[in-house]
Amino acid sequence: MRILFTCRPAYGHLFPLLPLANAAAAAGHDVVFGTGESFVPKVRDLGFAVHRAGIGIGEAEAEAKRRHGADAGFLDVGITMFAELLPRSLLEDLTPLLPGLRPDLVVYEMSDVGAGIAARRAGIPAVSVVIGRSMPPELLAVAAERLRPLWGTLPADALFGDACVDVWPDSVRDPGTAAVPTVFRMRPTPYDPDVPLPPLPEDGFVYLTLGTVVFGATDVLRGAIRALANLGVDVLVALGPGDPTLLGELPSRVRVAGFVPQAEVLKHAGLVVHHGGTGTVLGSLAAGLPQLILPQGADQFANAENLSRLGLARALVGDEIRIPAIETAARELLTDPKPRELARGVAAEIAEMPPPEQVLDELVTWAS
Repeated sequence: MRILFTCRPAYGHLFPLLPLANAAAAAGHDVVFGTGESFVPKVRDLGFAVHRAGIGIGEAEAEAKRRHGADAGFLDVGITMFAELLPRSLLEDLTPLLPGLRPDLVVYEMSDVGAGIAARRAGIPAVSVVIGRSMPPELLAVAAERLRPLWGTLPADALFGDACVDVWPDSVRDPGTAAVPTVFRMRPTPYDPDVPLPPLPEDGFVYLTLGTVVFGATDVLRGAIRALANLGVDVLVALGPGDPTLLGELPSRVRVAGFVPQAEVLKHAGLVVHHGGTGTVLGSLAAGLPQLILPQGADQFANAENLSRLGLARALVGDEIRIPAIETAARELLTDPKPRELARGVAAEIAEMPPPEQVLDELVTWAS
């Protein structure tokens, strides 16, 4: 079977697809990717055939702001980006590619809606992969109306399409997938770049990251480092593609790395302080760790709210993100056993979910 995977050109959009893509390649399927130009060489370096398809989020944001003006609000800019510019550009690029590629199945990360639309028009089975939490209902309703001309007959959920792979365990599941006609449950499986494990402090260190897109929140990262240093604990900071020189002089017990094999790091950490990205949320839950979430953008606020409500994490939002508050919250999470006990319960739940290899077999059968 030939399977086309598509994603926006960003790590947080590519990495969630790789467990299924690698499982497909290992099973002997013909795997090909479509993504924005900046990530074509990155996907090729992973060993996959790849075609340029769609524009990047930054390009879409610049165009949306040009249309609406620099002072436009998030709703105008965001809806124009995600419900018009991004899906239309992908649709325009994929439509002429599909007859030559002739995929038997299209797998797209949930924000790459244009791939689902292109596949539906071409009569190809398509499934989205959940990479975050769904939009609030009032925002989704606006987005759906903008997407309606592209989809034609709108699916039950314009974000997830007609079928999806859902990686949220039941205890923290996103209700947004409830309307999707076909749902495949899959264990959240991390993809870690092929980088060495940095020297780790003794078990119980704090792992700090703001992910691969920090929304310019360097001051938040610096403040978190200072707050954690006040606790007298070892700290490992993962910057991803960030510039370590922006952090300035570091306390003696703070170590900084770029990309790290996060799943392995989490096996040894005692607390995770992070931005609330879905990959780090699920990875921390799978490791049974308490979390302090400092959301910066996208669905990170929804993740922070949900985990806080369930007692799995503490969250500091907006002006609450101050050094004394981070220090206090981290100290409490390091000493209070309850969040850890709750997280271990979710970890057991995650361990029982189907692995990517099993889900791939289900997708192949469904699409055949």
